[in-house]
Amino acid sequence: MSYKVFVDGQEGTTGLQINEYLAKRSDVTLLKIDSDKRKDLAERKRLINESDVTFLCLPDDAAKESVTLVDNPNTCIIDASTAHRVNPAWVFGLPELAKDQREKIRGCKRIANPGCHATAFILALKPLVAAGLLPADTQVAANSITGYSGGGKSMIAHYESPARIDAPRPYALALAHKHLPEMAAYTGLSVAPIFQPIVGPFYKGLAVTAYLHPKQFSRPVTPAEVQKIIADYYAGEQFIRVLPVDLEVTTDGGFFNVEANNDTNRVDIAVFGNEERMLVMARLDNLGKGASGAAVQAMNVHLGVEESLGLI
Repeated sequence: MSYKVFVDGQEGTTGLQINEYLAKRSDVTLLKIDSDKRKDLAERKRLINESDVTFLCLPDDAAKESVTLVDNPNTCIIDASTAHRVNPAWVFGLPELAKDQREKIRGCKRIANPGCHATAFILALKPLVAAGLLPADTQVAANSITGYSGGGKSMIAHYESPARIDAPRPYALALAHKHLPEMAAYTGLSVAPIFQPIVGPFYKGLAVTAYLHPKQFSRPVTPAEVQKIIADYYAGEQFIRVLPVDLEVTTDGGFFNVEANNDTNRVDIAVFGNEERMLVMARLDNLGKGASGAAVQAMNVHLGVEESLGLI
């Protein structure tokens, strides 16, 4: 069976990557909009309603506008913006979130694609909250280092200009990052984390680090026990690897490679530390599992085709 797919916002970094994934597939027909009609509401509406799946790779307000154009009840919308991520009428497009998440994705025509930082944070901590080890009212401190491609075309141009910046740059210092609502909602935490991201001088790759103190846990645990809780939660998940508690295996001479999952849809989760203090880290490709790869994975689940189709 062939599916018609439209990418509304096909010229942005996420849209370009989705097109690249889908262009190689024989079961997908890509509907293209002429560049001079990208803002033509009538043409966008025609293509959206002609499609089986439309990806919205747009700013929040434009994504909301696109949703109002839908009148075909069979068109599935997968929104890569932040506009609908905690909207109860939309399903969060993270299949590994819970045992019934795939069923929800299959049954809904409105799917909100997770944010890149949020994906890593949620996957790292959801198992600990679900197991009751991390109480829901815990305020977790975390940071994230990410490649500059996550900032879109303007940031990419800035970093790749002759006057490029070669140092990491912390941002969102008002501690009100746009991913906070989904980070709390889908881990099961009732309190948003203290979260501070950093843009690194590399194109892509991302790692979130959550800092955990034993006093935050509901019972005493070792890093190995924390690792086992996470590994058991994701047993059988093809895109998630829970690494052993072994510095020689999980690091390169003690260094954690943020870019190790680039060009894949894979997430690695690692636990470091001791019984007095711990880190839980999750790394992914911010343009892959953190954006376009996740959107294609959600589409595959929704359509009932092989979940890894077109992904690595």
